[in-house]
Amino acid sequence: MQRTDIADPAYFHKVVDCQWACPAHTPVPEYIRLIAQGRYSDAYMINWVSNVFPGILGRTCDRPCEPACRRGRVEENNAGDPEPVAICRLKRVAADMKGDDVQARMPKPAKKNGKRIACVGAGPASLTVARDLAPLGYDVTVFDGEAKAGGFMWTQIPRFRLPESVIDQETGFIMNLGVNFVSGKRIESMKALMAQGYDAIFVGCGAPRGRKLELPGLEESRANVHIGIDWLASVSFGHVTKIGKRVIVLGGGNTAMDCCRSARRLGGEDVKVIVRSGFEEMKASPWEKEDAMHEGIPIVNFHVPKAFVHEGGRLTGMTFEIVKAEYDAKGRRQLVPTGEPDAFFACDDVLVAVGQENAFPWIERDCGIAFDEWGLPKLLKDTFQSSVPNVFFGGDSAYGPKNIITAVAHGHEAAVSIDKLLHGEEIYVRPPPMTNLMSQKMGIHEWSYDNDTSNDLRYKVPWAKAEKALASIKVEVELGFDVATAVKEAGRCLNCDVQTVFVESACIECDACVDICPMDCITFTDNGEEGDLRQRLKAPALNLAQSLYVSGGLKTGRIMVKDEDVCLHCGLCAERCPTGAWDMQKFLLKTTQAGPTCRSHKEEVAA
Repeated sequence: MQRTDIADPAYFHKVVDCQWACPAHTPVPEYIRLIAQGRYSDAYMINWVSNVFPGILGRTCDRPCEPACRRGRVEENNAGDPEPVAICRLKRVAADMKGDDVQARMPKPAKKNGKRIACVGAGPASLTVARDLAPLGYDVTVFDGEAKAGGFMWTQIPRFRLPESVIDQETGFIMNLGVNFVSGKRIESMKALMAQGYDAIFVGCGAPRGRKLELPGLEESRANVHIGIDWLASVSFGHVTKIGKRVIVLGGGNTAMDCCRSARRLGGEDVKVIVRSGFEEMKASPWEKEDAMHEGIPIVNFHVPKAFVHEGGRLTGMTFEIVKAEYDAKGRRQLVPTGEPDAFFACDDVLVAVGQENAFPWIERDCGIAFDEWGLPKLLKDTFQSSVPNVFFGGDSAYGPKNIITAVAHGHEAAVSIDKLLHGEEIYVRPPPMTNLMSQKMGIHEWSYDNDTSNDLRYKVPWAKAEKALASIKVEVELGFDVATAVKEAGRCLNCDVQTVFVESACIECDACVDICPMDCITFTDNGEEGDLRQRLKAPALNLAQSLYVSGGLKTGRIMVKDEDVCLHCGLCAERCPTGAWDMQKFLLKTTQAGPTCRSHKEEVAA
């Protein structure tokens, strides 16, 4: 194997598993350390730069960072139920405990540069574009059909998960950058919008149409069969304040979980979720399923809906075919009938949450924007540019329904594209992220961060009492960590961004680092092909997705190999090394954002 190039921005970025997994690449360990130090405003601002909505995401994020967290892997052998650091809930700590100074630390509205940008929809993708471009002097106007900004964060996420005050504050931070918000204005024609002379248009209107379920009996039962996302919006606006006592929710995603928990609060006494898949195959986040079951809502699996049953023009229940999963030789799943009699469940109302679709009736098909066979816009890879050069898409509008943090990541990338386009540059030429390695050494064997590894298991977030939480749709269920618990949970972070950096010229091959490493992840051995090396290490490196750190040749002809997958970043190797061949260096990654740093050097100098 060749010597590892640690100057490659992607190398240590990949080692910081949580940041690598986050679509917006939030520097997670950095803000968790700041929380542990009580520097909540600093932690909030680090989040705000990358994920834009720390208070919202601290309550609602799909948490792609947590399954990737190294803590869960290293606990596998010493905990009955190994769990990652509560990254998402610590983000909420930064938001809830920040000071009033954060507003003053945000960019000020800049002098206009003469370029006008229109954003269609006021959801997370559009607001991220506005947050990135307004401080650069662009005249950004955001259009939305609703009275408030936030998109589906406001209309579809229930208030018991996300208080309206949090949405108002964090969308307000963006509007205060000098963004024009046109509320109650639904764009009806892309051609008409193009004719208004905007230099660029960003479409971030989401996937606003819930899928219907055409089954026998639907027409007669229609008054009591509701599309999930539309029903949630009606609840949010206060148009719906009650529901029948017996409720069936169809679907296994997060929207279905929001529907069943909302129904429970609006009078549903017998609420159940019925899905065609197995429990583990449900698209809902594990914690969303747990929350629903915690509130007494059963989940019935492997039931395929067959018909709405009605009597006298009113819905009385549904019938389902009972199926089981069978897999072929290639592991492909097929649901096959078990032969059991159809199941009948009585109900007063049905909430259909079986998926969402993109709907662009307002985009004329002869306006130049090309769509694929699924009705999605054809976009230039990674730039979000459509077939009309100055029209961009992002969030659910781009590639279908995902989540808030993915929409934020799209917004950042689209803002880079718009900025480069309006400076006459090729938008697909994008500079790599900026990275830096900073030694944390304060003395011969002393570093500026606490590298003691906590043995604490994951702390649970307290909940409001059930009788209070279930009595109102607006009572927030999760109460968040208090200061003491936040500090203890932050202590579970392994500081994966503080890297073990090896200098082979200083190494005397004494093997002291090998002896002291608690994870047996350092080996001095002869070089070879990667597959062979992975088997010859002190502890075989089995996770092929994570890299091996390989040194150049040492004095004996051997090399140092470290398995990055299980390293605790504890710093014991650096403390033990008599020659300083190991150092603990903090890796900082700054993703490319709109502005001078995303443009070519030649253009920047000319400016």
